[in-house]
Amino acid sequence: MNIKKKAALGIVSALAVVGLTACGGGGAVVKTDDGDVTKDELYDAMKDKYGSQTVQQLTFEKVLEKKYKVTDKAVNAKVKTYKDQYGDQFASVLAQSGLTEDSFKENIKYNLLVEKATEDNVKVTDKKLKAYYKTWKPDITVRHILVEKEDTAKEVEKKLKAGAKFEDLAKEYSTDTSTKNNGGLLPAFGPGKMDAAFEKAAYALKKKGDISAPVKSQYGYHVIEMVKPADKTSFEKDKKAVKKAYIASQVTQENMQKALKKVYKDAGIKVEDKDLKDAFSQYSSSNSSSSSK
Repeated sequence: MNIKKKAALGIVSALAVVGLTACGGGGAVVKTDDGDVTKDELYDAMKDKYGSQTVQQLTFEKVLEKKYKVTDKAVNAKVKTYKDQYGDQFASVLAQSGLTEDSFKENIKYNLLVEKATEDNVKVTDKKLKAYYKTWKPDITVRHILVEKEDTAKEVEKKLKAGAKFEDLAKEYSTDTSTKNNGGLLPAFGPGKMDAAFEKAAYALKKKGDISAPVKSQYGYHVIEMVKPADKTSFEKDKKAVKKAYIASQVTQENMQKALKKVYKDAGIKVEDKDLKDAFSQYSSSNSSSSSK
């Protein structure tokens, strides 16, 4: 179990059509006493249903790979975050979305390429960064112990106040299997990454070693210990981290669409298949600017 906000898979699930283009011929993929389903029939049906989505992804990926690099390590790290979030349900969530782990990885790679293009399209000025800095919060690092019942959380809190080690109690009590054997330690995170109640309680801890009262989230009850508090100093000293956070905040669906419109315009894309002539219509319109506001 993980207390990070669960992200919807939200990724194109049409890649099953990929590869059928190379099948050739009209041989049967299914045979019945009442007639066969041919490769051509299957391809035509999938093309009608998924063709535009798939040709968009394949085309943009080919163009973006010429400019940006996404490593297998980056893809696997992203997949791991989903596995951590969904736990034992990961395989069934993929199946419900019409994905295999391989096609999911391919879509993750594509999304990361689009994110890189979007980040490239963000215009950064000191004026924008200074305005963002006013509400910006640095990442923090905490430990937590997750339990099912409030009474158990209070028992953990009482033992901590009596001098028990947080790491020992995490191993003994925590139901978060991804962190309990590491003393409950979570990766550093910033605003918007965790369950809202958990995040609020974590940021309320100001000094290293501060421990929260039991906090209820959608996952159960948490006791949280501050490991590395938010260390906001000055704009000039924090500028590098602020810029990184600001750019990440601009990777929205709207700005990703703007970035892809720019890619479409610059790449000289021409659709030769009359059945897919409108596949890029949403990117060929001229009523949207190509950079983030």
